Amino acid sequence: MENQKTPKTVLIAEGLLKSYALKGNAQQVLQGIDLRVIEGEFVGIMGPSGSGKTTLLNTLATIDRPTEGNIFINEQEISKMKDTQLSNIRRKHLGFVFQDYNLLDTLTVKENILLPVSLTKTSKDQAEKEFNAISGMLGIKQLANKYPAEISGGEKQRTSAARALIHSPSIVFADEPTGALDSKAASNLLGNLNEINQARQVTIVMVTHDPLASSYCKRVIFLKDGKIFSELYRGEKTRESFFKDILDMQAVLGGGNQK
Repeated sequence: MENQKTPKTVLIAEGLLKSYALKGNAQQVLQGIDLRVIEGEFVGIMGPSGSGKTTLLNTLATIDRPTEGNIFINEQEISKMKDTQLSNIRRKHLGFVFQDYNLLDTLTVKENILLPVSLTKTSKDQAEKEFNAISGMLGIKQLANKYPAEISGGEKQRTSAARALIHSPSIVFADEPTGALDSKAASNLLGNLNEINQARQVTIVMVTHDPLASSYCKRVIFLKDGKIFSELYRGEKTRESFFKDILDMQAVLGGGNQK
């Protein structure tokens, strides 16, 4: 029997605490989060309003710093790095997809997508090859010379996703990526991300309030009051069956309002 390769752990969080000063009092948002994400996972983070899911994502993604605790990305302890070091980590290892796209209106779709590799030593030929591959998988190759004002919301978000993926990051962080999309555009984006996750083993960590979006994930983490309340693994289940499990967990957490 052949030895199977042990999956690489790309993200570790240990004892994450995050508090904010509010009217002279410290408000605890994260209360001791321990988390591991292995290479190739597609992880959803859900929870009721105020549960800390966006704070957790921002802390893991180096957008914010934890009050206490440690974060490792590719075995590098990042939570206490200086800003210049963090900028280097973001540029080399992380990709970001936000609800509001964050595209530059004065650049074409192709120029927006190629921004991350324009900051590296990637050759023009390699950048072109990656653009063709990623834009093709996301179904936006034909939009290369259009500007953001000329394309739909769904196309903008797929452009944003392509920009996050173009430099082959270790992790893509997505914050409510379908929040501004209609159901068809959302399904298209999630289907694309799911295919890329499987084909390229891209690790994705996504915050969402939408159980349908979470049903595309391999694992869903549920937060409550700044702590991990529960986790669901999809395993061999169909997406429809996993969707029902997620709805059931939402009910246990206290209703459907997960925004």
